[in-house]
Amino acid sequence: MNNIIEATLKKSDRGEWVRLFTLTYLRWMAVIGQTFAVVISYFILKIDFSILICLSLILVSSLLNLLSSFYFPKTKRLSEFQNMLLLLYDLLQLGLMLYFTGGLTNPFSVFILGPVIISATVLNLIFTAILGSIAILVVIILSFLFHPIMYVDGEILEPPRLLLVGNLVAISIAVVFIALYSRRVANETFSMSQALQAMQMTLEREQRLSSLGAIVAAAAHEMGTPLATIKLISTELKHGFNNKNELHADLSLISSQVDRCRDILRNIGRKGKDDIFLRNMPIMVILQEVCSPIFNSKKKEINFSLNSKFGKDIGDFKEFNQPILARKPELIYGLRNIIQNAIEFSKNKVWIDVTYNIKSLNIFISDDGSGYPSNLLKKIGEPFLNESNFKKNFKNSRPYYEGMGLGLFIAKTLLENLGANVTFSNEKNRKNEKGAIVQIMFEREKIEVNPDGKNLKDKNGKNEAN
Repeated sequence: MNNIIEATLKKSDRGEWVRLFTLTYLRWMAVIGQTFAVVISYFILKIDFSILICLSLILVSSLLNLLSSFYFPKTKRLSEFQNMLLLLYDLLQLGLMLYFTGGLTNPFSVFILGPVIISATVLNLIFTAILGSIAILVVIILSFLFHPIMYVDGEILEPPRLLLVGNLVAISIAVVFIALYSRRVANETFSMSQALQAMQMTLEREQRLSSLGAIVAAAAHEMGTPLATIKLISTELKHGFNNKNELHADLSLISSQVDRCRDILRNIGRKGKDDIFLRNMPIMVILQEVCSPIFNSKKKEINFSLNSKFGKDIGDFKEFNQPILARKPELIYGLRNIIQNAIEFSKNKVWIDVTYNIKSLNIFISDDGSGYPSNLLKKIGEPFLNESNFKKNFKNSRPYYEGMGLGLFIAKTLLENLGANVTFSNEKNRKNEKGAIVQIMFEREKIEVNPDGKNLKDKNGKNEAN
């Protein structure tokens, strides 16, 4: 499931998410702004420049918008290359406007940053680098080649050459810095959004599986008696009857029991979900359910302990008092993902140690593997780690590793939503060797349930029904 989610999210392309209508709308804003600036500067401020050329350039942008609106629906989404071409047009159109209105002496020259920032936010790195390079080239040209603006009396408005050089350097640095800044923030936001989406998909899947398990268990419980009756009567029928009245009565009973099975199946969903014994379990029983699908997947040995009482099977702890927890999909999936990760990276053994006192419940998951790379230890639990050097650091211990750190991120987020504090570290395990250890700490009053099936307290300290 994780591989499917990771493959789906990795192929997501933000550059193809931008609608043509969005860029058209922004261009209309630019057209209106440029028109006001040209009209006010020429007719009110009495500044002399090539107004007809400027109005012609504005008209071209207006025609482009009209054609886009006429030929394409508002929902039209362009490819990354097409979006890059539209942003390149906006950049060159603005460059021509500035060329005929004073170049970098025009205070509106800072708007050259606009197309580059949009590209850094939604397009890939190559297209952003192309637009950024062209923007810097335009700035350099405009610092030396431009039509100066002047008053109607012929006075040229030209700042000192040092100021022009300063504007050149400042805008060029701003293009690079703001583009990198915008791209970094957009990438982090985008990655987190995708990871949370994957977490939601995983949680919904786990909830469906939990509901299915409850329904199956309830079906076995509810249908046990009528099916046993059918079995018994069927056995008797095999031996035959001398009295036909008895045969008729038994056949009638079989028919009624079949009707009962039909009614049970009709209402099994509600009954399965309402069964409190399927929802609240001792911590070691929950760990048994967590480990069942992965117990023998890699033929690794899993050892358990409960408050320093050791065992190799959950049945070894039946006689001990244990905290009773709600069987929540977030808890099941979060623990399973971390334990599966430990199994994948271990050599032969994985240890799951549970300790609890009056205030807290701690679950320690460790293995006899090589541990986490020290330079990535603080990043464990973040999504899409292989975008940097995560995969490189693990290729020796796990050459087939293709993950993105998304599984641990989902597990950590799900457990933290239940009030857990999840920490990853390299500490000594039971073999007194340094290895990877995950500590999951709950406050008992927030995670444990009372015998009546109610949580002690939620995160806000209020009583909460399970």
